[in-house]
Amino acid sequence: MKKYRSRKNRIRLRILIGLISSLVIVLVVVAMLNVTKVLKAIAEANMRSITTVAVNDAIYYTLSDGVRYEDLVTVEKDGAGNVVSLTSNPLQINRIARDAAYMSQQNLQRMSESGVEVPLGAFTGVEAWAGFGPKINMKIIPISNVACRFVSDFSAQGVNQTKHSIYLEIVADISIVMPSGTSNFASLTEVLICESVLLGKVPETYLQADLFGDGYSLAPSPPQ
Repeated sequence: MKKYRSRKNRIRLRILIGLISSLVIVLVVVAMLNVTKVLKAIAEANMRSITTVAVNDAIYYTLSDGVRYEDLVTVEKDGAGNVVSLTSNPLQINRIARDAAYMSQQNLQRMSESGVEVPLGAFTGVEAWAGFGPKINMKIIPISNVACRFVSDFSAQGVNQTKHSIYLEIVADISIVMPSGTSNFASLTEVLICESVLLGKVPETYLQADLFGDGYSLAPSPPQ
């Protein structure tokens, strides 16, 4: 009888140990998932800030010499003063897009070399504590792909007056490789390059379409 009870107790003990072990494993997995989630959010927020600065610096550097409307678009009019054609300058447009994309990518790589600062509280996996504690530098491996394109917008300004605005749109696709996992996001920056008020009627074909098309210009190669 005692032997039977002893065996039964051992079985109960094993079941109890198994349940406790399973509970510990579940808690560890949940904690790791929460920590990964918090760390990804912090790293992404830091990289978004870095991306914004990197892109804006690249645009400032690329356009430091100034760009006039006439450098990008040629306007032809008829004898009555109406616009008959708008022609973009592909060489100048491609140069600016290429240089801006290249400089953005170089800035991103340089600025992310130092890693990101993560508060110690983030490693608890509790979002409410993520901003507390001393900061620890966490190394990241950013993988970026930067693309640029010009977009235009026409808006009526009065009788036979149309404002033509030209923007540079930069899209940075970022992948962050961290010990806790990988995070992917895209950052869009749009900057007004120049604008002009066109006097005379503008053909509807130009008003309803983008003068520069829909294609992006990838520019990983250094500017010439």
